[in-house]
Amino acid sequence: MTLLGYRVPMMASLILWCLLWEAIGRSGTVFILPPFSAVLARIPELLAAPSWQGATLTTLRSFAAGMALAVLIGLPTGVLMGRSPAADRLLGMWVNLFASAPLSALVPVLMILFGLGETTVIVTVFLFAVWIIVLDTRAGVLHVPSSLIEMARSYGASAVAVLAKVIFWAALPEILAGLRLGLIRGVKGVVVGQLLVAIIGYGELFELYSRSFDMARFWALTILLFAAALALSGLIGILEKQIAYYAGVRS
Repeated sequence: MTLLGYRVPMMASLILWCLLWEAIGRSGTVFILPPFSAVLARIPELLAAPSWQGATLTTLRSFAAGMALAVLIGLPTGVLMGRSPAADRLLGMWVNLFASAPLSALVPVLMILFGLGETTVIVTVFLFAVWIIVLDTRAGVLHVPSSLIEMARSYGASAVAVLAKVIFWAALPEILAGLRLGLIRGVKGVVVGQLLVAIIGYGELFELYSRSFDMARFWALTILLFAAALALSGLIGILEKQIAYYAGVRS
């Protein structure tokens, strides 16, 4: 980004927003926004609190289980849709429907089906993450050149070998992109699920802080959650850059 001919670091925008937040918080005009410095001061306290540590373990367990299901189901489904036109026609409409649907509205239905517990949160994470994984995996498989597959077959490769050694690696850039977006959506899913269930994990803490008007801890928890999501996305992004050369085999 350039301003008046000078290159401005991207972090400058974040610093500007933090300064604006601090000014609004100190003015007292918006009670839900305490000073940003007060929010930062609550983060060490929050990290040391047993309630946060227990909520983090519960949230990570639900998130990991939901994401594992999303990957285990999303990747094979995406490969199947990319390799089989019949499966693509059969499943494509439903995948696109759920990918664009407001999934938060389904959480009350999940609560009826699975109860007010961790299972509902796991299913919510799964539903938020799986569809983008399916779509990106399908896109990656569809972009694999047929010449690569024909060459592998001409050397006597079996169907499993073609899938594992050719299709998977050629589609890997899109697969990782789907995983990165799925992780971000999974974080949304675990928060939405816990907020609506409101008895476990971070949902319980958000409910507690909002009801007691402890907005400094509320925003501190929000910042920690955003930081975790960005860190997960960044790790997958680094991995994407490391394997970017696989996309070259399709050009």
